[in-house]
Amino acid sequence: MFNLYNLYYKIPFIIYILNIEYIDAIWYNTTMWNPLLWDRRLCTKSAAEVNNVAVSTKRITADELGTQQAYTDRVKALLKKRYENAAEPLACVVTYGCQQNVADSEHIKGMLELMGYGFTEDRQAAKLVIFNTCAVREHAEDRVFGNVGALKKYKLANPDVVIALCGCMMQQKHIAEKIKTSFPFVDLVFGTHVVHKLPELLYMALTQRKRVFELPDVDGVIAEGVPVKRDNDRKAWLPIMYGCNNFCSYCVVPYVRGRERSRLPEDIEKEFRQLVAEGYKEITLLGQNVNSYGKDLTPRVSFAALLRRMNAIEGDFRIRFMTSHPKDCTKELLETMAQCDKVAKHLHLPFQSGNDRVLKAMNRGYTRERYCSLINYARELMGDKLSVTSDIIVGFPGETYEEFLDTVSLVKELGATGLFTFIYSPRVGTPAAAMDDPVSYEDKSLWLRELLAVQEQVSAEQLQQHAGKTFKCFVYGHGKLGDNYLAARTDGNLIIEFVGGERLIGTFQNLTVTEPLTYVMKGELEKI
Repeated sequence: MFNLYNLYYKIPFIIYILNIEYIDAIWYNTTMWNPLLWDRRLCTKSAAEVNNVAVSTKRITADELGTQQAYTDRVKALLKKRYENAAEPLACVVTYGCQQNVADSEHIKGMLELMGYGFTEDRQAAKLVIFNTCAVREHAEDRVFGNVGALKKYKLANPDVVIALCGCMMQQKHIAEKIKTSFPFVDLVFGTHVVHKLPELLYMALTQRKRVFELPDVDGVIAEGVPVKRDNDRKAWLPIMYGCNNFCSYCVVPYVRGRERSRLPEDIEKEFRQLVAEGYKEITLLGQNVNSYGKDLTPRVSFAALLRRMNAIEGDFRIRFMTSHPKDCTKELLETMAQCDKVAKHLHLPFQSGNDRVLKAMNRGYTRERYCSLINYARELMGDKLSVTSDIIVGFPGETYEEFLDTVSLVKELGATGLFTFIYSPRVGTPAAAMDDPVSYEDKSLWLRELLAVQEQVSAEQLQQHAGKTFKCFVYGHGKLGDNYLAARTDGNLIIEFVGGERLIGTFQNLTVTEPLTYVMKGELEKI
């Protein structure tokens, strides 16, 4: 029987196996009725030209934000009346996944604070529990289902409690349907494109006797001026763009986060300057692919140019950024890193696989040789100041053990100080999920253990090179080597733990490495 829902999930794979390079331009939205799908102009252009097709970015207006402020005031008045003889209602915001989700949760907390909520880590002490979810791997989704299910009894005993879910998981239709049918005690569900509308949605959940689902099928928006309550008073996440155009065959992000859309550089600079004025010392620029920043702006602004603009701001601070994509990493960016004194000499550049056939199946858009040439050029410019980290997927569908060994050899060649390694996790609606995957999970687990053993040796060798060296480090919190240890990061993102007092947290200190370990180094404050 003909089923549009099934066809919807198969079309990307059909495009993929036909090797149509411009899949990311044709299939960029989560609706079949995207007008770009039927635009004949796309069929006559190269992949590069298609990527340049203008996609209108909706920027939330001041009037729209004013509407949300009005709802903020309504929720505040409602809560004050409802809990007039009790302490302020508490909210618990639980975040899964990437730093972008952390940044989104900080905006959620900023709005909730203005609505009159306090905060707690105890879910069963909260009048509002929000789960900000991640869809990148199945394990993260399973944790969400388990933790939401654990609140069923609490909700039945406390019907005034609001349970809400948001984030990337909720942007998937099959997940939203599961929440509707299997978790009837969930009051509010909203997607990645309407975070700024939380005051309105929460007001509806508090006043209507029905569940609220707000999951618009749009390509994403940019909302400036949304309140923010940061988790740290010296380290900040600063989103510069949203969405992704790459459509790696295993990745669900473009489907749940929408097309790439960049914040205006003047808006980024305004927020950056405010952070510096407030005393923030480490500011991380965020995007699913920061190397694509500004391609949608008129006139265009490169990410390298944005880095130089932030570097020119006066103050004692460090700039980090993540995540980069090798396909879009340029020599200009690497030269900018080398030349800008406030830009950290840490390059997180995921290679995912060391085998060219697997990279092509992943739709990554580069080869092993191209990746290595970028790293070699970066090291020519920055020498041993540069620290490289990467991501790897083990057991991609169709990957053989011999192809996996190419990844192991690249790990040895790369000399990364750290790796984020994962066993492939199929995602509904992605081309890779429909590929043959004959290798068992048990075998993939053995491959992963082999890879981790190699990386452990590589990491230890890398850290040994720093014995006796002194680094300017940002002290970010407590260490794990003992009760009196603090933890700090070098410019290259290496961790040094040392004995020190609480007053040093949130400051820059010069630390001398006394004992390199496997993944961290012991150190001591520089003697003056």
